[in-house]
Amino acid sequence: MNASPSPVKERLTRAENFIAQCVQNGAQLVVLPEVFNTGYEYSDKNYLQAETLDGVTVNWVKKTASHYHVHLAGSFLRREQDNIFNTMLLVSPNGQQWHYDKNYPWIWERAYFQKGTNTTIADTELGKIGFLICWDVAHPKLWQKYSGKVELMIVSSCPPKALDLALVFPSGERVINKNTGSHVQHVKRTSEKTFGEYLRRQASYLGVPVAHATSTGTFTSLIPKPRSSLAILSLLYPPLWKYKSQFDHVRMEADYYNETYIAENSGAVLQCVQPNTEGFAVSDVTLSDSPPKPKGKQPPYGIPNFIYQFDTMANIILASEYKKKKQRYFSEQASLLRNGG
Repeated sequence: MNASPSPVKERLTRAENFIAQCVQNGAQLVVLPEVFNTGYEYSDKNYLQAETLDGVTVNWVKKTASHYHVHLAGSFLRREQDNIFNTMLLVSPNGQQWHYDKNYPWIWERAYFQKGTNTTIADTELGKIGFLICWDVAHPKLWQKYSGKVELMIVSSCPPKALDLALVFPSGERVINKNTGSHVQHVKRTSEKTFGEYLRRQASYLGVPVAHATSTGTFTSLIPKPRSSLAILSLLYPPLWKYKSQFDHVRMEADYYNETYIAENSGAVLQCVQPNTEGFAVSDVTLSDSPPKPKGKQPPYGIPNFIYQFDTMANIILASEYKKKKQRYFSEQASLLRNGG
């Protein structure tokens, strides 16, 4: 699905059109992209659309799974007590449901939701299914937690090409970091495999097929905590410093990694959606009678340690931003309830 934000009702209708086509082609399990119900953007508007497990989106997932007699999965922002999580939900045709909270928010996402701490295994009539969301896939320890326990992995993602960002300043100037050093160029080359070859290599290590749903379109967003964020980016690309006076109002733009596919347990892709298009992939996969035991040593992910260090630093900085946002959000919600809103 195109990831441009639009009203929830509109996006659910678009999702259902794809689901209907998948079912017509024999699908028993359908995986939707990350935040499929709102689209992807770093904004308070999207954050304020977080829903509970009895909200509009979950009720729609349950109704749709029942109507089409399909197992249906996808990610949305979930509100629970005084926290927000990025949650992947799976619902069976009979209404049974399982959910998993994203363990590793990617850089700026940490300004909008809390980290999850657990893994989830859905014991369905199709088989035992494990869950991951987007940047989670780059953490081998998470894959290891599913080792010998699942027969299929499903992944819901919406990953912008963060290392190919264009920064658009109020003056109209666009800054694209094309002339970075060899170290950053190496990181960019390896990052191209994050949601393709490297992901499939981990699923193959587990010995299971994987279904991976991503989005398409153009990512565009303001930058959370822009002064701190761009100060860090300036360490990678020093020419940014001359725009310091405009840091508060810069927008970023990028393409998405288009990696929607179904792969068998060897890692070979069975079907995929072509880049820069909306669409779906449907394929038969064969699941083991019981969760297979991995053979050999788990492969490294392939991403340089620098990326993880950068992400950890950003998460620490942006956790305080999340705390401020959620205090304001839940205060507003409490006020509405007191006033009968």
